[in-house]
Amino acid sequence: MKRADKSDEPQLGLEVALPGASAQNPISIADLTSTIRDLLETGIGELWIAGEISNFRAPGSGHLYFTLKDATATLAAVMFVREARRIGFALADGQAVLARGTITVYEARGQYQIQVAEIRARGQGSLQQRFEELKRKLTSEGLFELDRKRELPEFPEVIGVVTSLQGAVLQDMLNILKRRAPGLRIRVRGVRVQGVGAAEEIAQAIGEFSAERNVDLLVIARGGGSLEDLWAFNEEPVARALAACAVPTISAVGHETDFTIADFVADLRAPTPSAAAELLTRDWAEWREEVDKLRARMERSTRLVLAEQRRHLARLAGSYALREPRRVVRQWAQRLDDLRETLRAAAKLALQRRRHELSLLKTQLAAHHPAREIERRREHLTHLEARLRGLGPQGTLDRGYALVLDAQGRPLTQAAKAKAGDALNIVLSKGALTAQVNETRPDAMLVEALQPTAAPKKPRKKKA
Repeated sequence: MKRADKSDEPQLGLEVALPGASAQNPISIADLTSTIRDLLETGIGELWIAGEISNFRAPGSGHLYFTLKDATATLAAVMFVREARRIGFALADGQAVLARGTITVYEARGQYQIQVAEIRARGQGSLQQRFEELKRKLTSEGLFELDRKRELPEFPEVIGVVTSLQGAVLQDMLNILKRRAPGLRIRVRGVRVQGVGAAEEIAQAIGEFSAERNVDLLVIARGGGSLEDLWAFNEEPVARALAACAVPTISAVGHETDFTIADFVADLRAPTPSAAAELLTRDWAEWREEVDKLRARMERSTRLVLAEQRRHLARLAGSYALREPRRVVRQWAQRLDDLRETLRAAAKLALQRRRHELSLLKTQLAAHHPAREIERRREHLTHLEARLRGLGPQGTLDRGYALVLDAQGRPLTQAAKAKAGDALNIVLSKGALTAQVNETRPDAMLVEALQPTAAPKKPRKKKA
């Protein structure tokens, strides 16, 4: 493969073999893919594509991956996180969209794709869907809550206006403001109010007013139109800019029946731009009447305050403290001595109480000293040892009892289990005896058994 044009023709009749032109000079796959990518990016450039989303994926990285398809073909698409954050609606399979981007090549797979920079839903229904989705999103974040709405300044001196410089909206607002409040100063930033990039311009103008803090309140204004015409005021950048604005805001977009996202985020919604101008100002005749009422109230209040202060000054002038200040000082000195003595007595009493408590603690500590506690435990242990010894077998034997064992060494507890002639072992407190059973009395009670057995009587000899 040889590629050359007239500007690249070799000089002096020499032929230059480009990579891939022969088996001896092959081109690498990476270089070929890079060449194809350069051809696609420079030859096609940026374009809009209409299609239906399929195979939509949104991994944790924030990048979006999907396929755009129509009746006969498909095209892989990627939208990186920076651009994905600006989408004002949720993407899903089966959704008809318009995508703006650049055709490029994903070199790892050798696959061409479109790198999407902007995506829009197609048709009126899709716009309404985007409107509802963004509305739900911002509602969940609290951007529409009433408690975050700020009061408009009652006497604004400088008003900022963000609108188009070409429309009649600005001129109508200026005429009303000059007529009703000729002393107001107006600062205007001209922006596009519809079309591609309009939302970004509006958001930037709002941000600049917010950063400069050179106005008392801010109005964003546009005349009426279709949903598509007003769409710039339904974009998320405008809503975010209004929510972050450092000065109170008024949304005056469209006619009275038109509602935009900006209306919900702004501190106040005006039905029309002209109505916004009237809401900002009151007619000077009304102000003059209000000022006259306030002047009369101030004069009455001043007279009442002065009269009360004169009475108070008279009471002070005749008071005891001003008549005899030295006596007052002496009384306070005596009071100071009393307080000093009271403080000293309280400190002494507190010290005595602490000493008494310390003495009690020392006594308790001595009573529960470890050595004394160990001695008590040792005496208790000795007592238990004596009781245990008295209740044990040896203690019983020491009290005069004996342990009777049969010939097999088993304790004998019943007389019925022994027979006359059986050998017995008798264990005493000290020593043991061996005995032989002469007689058994199974029914004998303890007292009876302890009676000595009478010796057998010898037979009397008969007298001759």
